[in-house]
Amino acid sequence: MFFAIIAIGILTASCDDDDTVSKTANLTLNLSGLEALGNDFVYEGWIIVNGAPISTGTFTSVTFPQSFSVDADNLANATKFVLSIEPAVDSDPAPADTKILAGDFSGDTANVSSNGIVADFSTSSGKYILATPTNGSDNDELSGVWFLDLSSGTPAVGLDLPVLPNGWKYEGWSVINGTPVSSGTFTDVDDFDDNATTTLFKGDLGDGPAFPGEDYLQNAPSGLTFPTNLRGATIVISVEPNPDNSPAPFTLKPLAHVVPSDAADHVTIAMGDGPVASLSGEVMR
Repeated sequence: MFFAIIAIGILTASCDDDDTVSKTANLTLNLSGLEALGNDFVYEGWIIVNGAPISTGTFTSVTFPQSFSVDADNLANATKFVLSIEPAVDSDPAPADTKILAGDFSGDTANVSSNGIVADFSTSSGKYILATPTNGSDNDELSGVWFLDLSSGTPAVGLDLPVLPNGWKYEGWSVINGTPVSSGTFTDVDDFDDNATTTLFKGDLGDGPAFPGEDYLQNAPSGLTFPTNLRGATIVISVEPNPDNSPAPFTLKPLAHVVPSDAADHVTIAMGDGPVASLSGEVMR
């Protein structure tokens, strides 16, 4: 009798232990367009459960599909999936501002996109001129790019872009002989970019007009010579994580344009659609 009671006690304890063991289920990501972030940053997935974010794990590989083991109850109750860019060494358990994909679950699938969480660039447009206002008139005028509209004779806003959420900035680029050279980051299309007073490329006669842009006049990167001629170069507007994961352009590039071979200085030139205006994917539970 004594041993029977012991056995029943052990069986009861085992059942109790089984009840407290959490069950897991797989969350599978099949995403397109992401690029490797380098050593200092990782991607992190989040499910939103009762309005609160719960991490589904971090990853660095951009080869998909990838699967993650997640608490089954949380996954079943999740209403949304969000992907963020996080520091590789991260003391903050909450998602960073730099959220790149998001989508609501419908049944067992969430179609995720950058359009709702970063911005929708489907109606974006841009204009620019070639000019070098920071070294005086009629000097190397084909060696600078400024994102403004001069068609009326008076400088006006040249970029029509949505306001970005926290965690993102715009950056202008000139791809010269295959080398992308930044013209500076910015959040306002009708003001100086962030490096207007500190850039090493501009001339010595001021900061130029109060619009994003750059004069490529001195201190050229290795392999290039300044002043240059931007005819044939590709002018790009990218969307960059903030803080930025790389000195190179990020994968989101909503606007781009190859400078015509006969482009004249101080003449307004229209940009076209860039190579990557949105990212997307599918998340399955």
